[in-house]
Amino acid sequence: MKKAAPIFAALPAATARGLSVATAQRQHQPASPGTELPAESKAQAMSDVYWNVAEEYSRVCYFISLGRDPVFKNIFVKKMAPSPGERMLDVAGGTCEVTRRYLKYQDEVNGDRTSTVHVVDFNPGMLSVGKRRLADTQWMRDGRVTFAQGDAENLADIPDNSFDAYTISLGMHNLENKDKALAEAYRVLKPGGRFACMEYGVVELPVLRTVIDWYWDHALPYVIRALTSNHAAFLKMARSGRAFPHQHEFVKTIRNAGFYCHGQGYEAIRYGSAIAYFGIKPTYTPEKE
Repeated sequence: MKKAAPIFAALPAATARGLSVATAQRQHQPASPGTELPAESKAQAMSDVYWNVAEEYSRVCYFISLGRDPVFKNIFVKKMAPSPGERMLDVAGGTCEVTRRYLKYQDEVNGDRTSTVHVVDFNPGMLSVGKRRLADTQWMRDGRVTFAQGDAENLADIPDNSFDAYTISLGMHNLENKDKALAEAYRVLKPGGRFACMEYGVVELPVLRTVIDWYWDHALPYVIRALTSNHAAFLKMARSGRAFPHQHEFVKTIRNAGFYCHGQGYEAIRYGSAIAYFGIKPTYTPEKE
């Protein structure tokens, strides 16, 4: 099996209208007031949403993404190019979609049976799904996966400089304070540790962007209603994801947190339908002049 080229090799609303507003925000156009989730309630609101949809989350995401959700995650993990023997922190990783792919990569590509993953999620419902999915795996029998309920913005139970890699996949958009989450990611990573984040992106090709925006703004509400009785919850999730900052802006936020990002700091997946962000915690702190 050919090993993927490491990305770090060069490093030393619940309505269609609400979705349209989110799209306008991502393209830096004015939006009507009153369309954002209140900052003080966002964390609890999104936790309630994920509690309601935990059992059917992966299935519905597969269909509403037109089958692209697992493809995005496969590509994301390959671009991470995990190193043997790593200790990885998977934040907002309750259903273990990334954890499973990461450990499979370690086993099959690196021939590694020593790497471990600590999965943290704010929502116990999502964690219970992940635990059940991995319950009968050799990874669990070997003690390579552990779980804890926790807050990405305050990883109080995790010591400084304790992980080789940190990943958060389609979870950053749910956070009230992304700066705090990035500061915590920086803190818990060892010097030289790698940060990896995947989120929905803004497609750069105008024609394709028009098609995708039409799907999210107009077709998606009907697709969700056909798939689940929890349609309001899934629409709220979609609204949150679509309101995520443009990739050009979010990579600046990552750099401001102290991470070194090679080149443009991210890689587009499927023309920008999803974006993989990568950073590394420097092994030293540059002296200020």
